[in-house]
Amino acid sequence: MKKIVLGLSALCLVAFTSCKEENAAKKIEESNVAAAAERDATASKFPVIEFDKKEHDFGEIESRAAVETTFSYKNTGDAPLVITDIKSSCGCTVPQDWSREPLAPGDSGDFTVKFNGSGSNKITKTITVTANTEKGSEVVKITAFVKPDPNKVKPTAKS
Repeated sequence: MKKIVLGLSALCLVAFTSCKEENAAKKIEESNVAAAAERDATASKFPVIEFDKKEHDFGEIESRAAVETTFSYKNTGDAPLVITDIKSSCGCTVPQDWSREPLAPGDSGDFTVKFNGSGSNKITKTITVTANTEKGSEVVKITAFVKPDPNKVKPTAKS
């Protein structure tokens, strides 16, 4: 019984000492409110990446023939564009030469995509551009028809 009384006494002591007369609303400074409003207004502004083309078709290419193309883009948004990464859907496609520096609104940039001609028949590879846009990533594609390798021996059917 002593433990219960002692526990309740401690709880009441904590409850009464934690309640103060000060109003939390009085502690808010107007300069902080204005700074927060400005920050929130600019936080809703995103860069927008606009490509000159979303897909490039190499047409017919020989097996193992290396080809490349350049994707150009422009920042049409209201904030600086930062591309953090560009990855392809496989190791046979290599994106390279993009700027890691912020791209101001209205400015343009580009990157190169090299494809080593692996595979056969119709191929489609995707390149994912990770950036600070509202969506967070954009996708462009390359396509080609890779002709069969004439030097590759086809298995023959045994009778």
